[in-house]
Amino acid sequence: MRIILLGAPGSGKGTQAQAIAQRLKAPHVATGDLFREHQAKGSELGKLAKGYMERGEYVPDEVTIRMLLERISQADCSQGYILDGFPRTMAQAQALDQALAQGGQQVDKALYIKVSEEELLRRLGGRWICRVCQTPYHEVTAPPKLAGRCDKDGGELYQRADDSRETARRRLEVYFEQTIPVMEYYRAARKLVTVEGEGSVLEVGQRLLQALGEGSPARPAARKG
Repeated sequence: MRIILLGAPGSGKGTQAQAIAQRLKAPHVATGDLFREHQAKGSELGKLAKGYMERGEYVPDEVTIRMLLERISQADCSQGYILDGFPRTMAQAQALDQALAQGGQQVDKALYIKVSEEELLRRLGGRWICRVCQTPYHEVTAPPKLAGRCDKDGGELYQRADDSRETARRRLEVYFEQTIPVMEYYRAARKLVTVEGEGSVLEVGQRLLQALGEGSPARPAARKG
């Protein structure tokens, strides 16, 4: 299956995408991971993306689309994948459909994790990130075992400036401005399924898997925003 997971920052879509990918034995393709991989390799696309990310700007559609299409053309994606963070805009959604159509393929389902604005703001306001591996934590919902240190590698945890409540609110506004048209696009194609995103990680995972016609979820391997 070719599945898209949609959700605002703080919705937990990264965690759920990993769990679904583990259950379905399909690659988890996250745009954030692609950006980091290309930057680590020093590729042309990585250098382009880095400039925008360092300025706190969204990476342009053209760059993101090229990275994504290159990734899903690889052999391990031939039977399906879980897309996390893509498509974010209409241009990305249309580019994906066009590329898939050339191979006689299509998106099977787009799952939208719905979380209230107040809950999203609460989650985003307490986020901390590992400086080494970028694993996210939360003061309330997912604290580290040792305050200020990553469970995985002991890296220092820091809070980004854009995790303030005011900046988080603006991030959400931008996300919904861009993504509501994408949701309507998949709704019109009868591929969008809205899933309640409030509750425990396992409860939300169960709802997502039920939307896909699967059984109980696999326990998520890691926390991710």
